[in-house]
Amino acid sequence: MMPFGPGTWGSLVGLGLVYGLVRLLHHDPLTLQNWLIVASLGVTAVGIWAGNHAETIFGRKDPGQVVIDEVSGQMITFVFLAPYLERLGNAWIWWLIPGFILFRAGDILKPYPIDKLQDLSGGFGVMMDDVLAGIYAAVVLSLLLFILTS
Repeated sequence: MMPFGPGTWGSLVGLGLVYGLVRLLHHDPLTLQNWLIVASLGVTAVGIWAGNHAETIFGRKDPGQVVIDEVSGQMITFVFLAPYLERLGNAWIWWLIPGFILFRAGDILKPYPIDKLQDLSGGFGVMMDDVLAGIYAAVVLSLLLFILTS
C-alpha cells in the first residue's frame, strides 16, 4: 500500500489507462469512446466484486487499500473526450490535467449525493461514490471542452 494518497495513485493508474486508449484509438473517436465506456464498466464490475471481498478481508467499510474505485472514476471522467479529439489535435493531452483535478476534487469533496453513496453496502458503497464523482467530472470537463473549442 502507498504510504500517502492512495486515491491519487489509483487515479493516476486510471489516467494512464485513458492515455493508452487515446494514444491507441485517437484516429477513431467513436471506437475510443466505446472502449472508454466498456473499460470503465469492466473496472467498475471488478471493483464491486473486489470491494465486497476487501471489506471482509480488512474488516472495515471502504478500506484505503482498495483504489480500483479511483481507477474507474478517473476513466469515466474522460468518456466525452473522444468527440473533441479532432478539434484538439495534439493538445488533447493537456486536457488530462483538468480531468484529473476535477475527478480528484469530486472524490475528495464529495458533493451531494456522492457523500450518501458511500453508505451503500459492500462493493457498491466502495465504487458508486467514485463512479458518480467521475460522472460529475465528465459533465464539467465536457462543458469546458464544448465552450473552449467552439
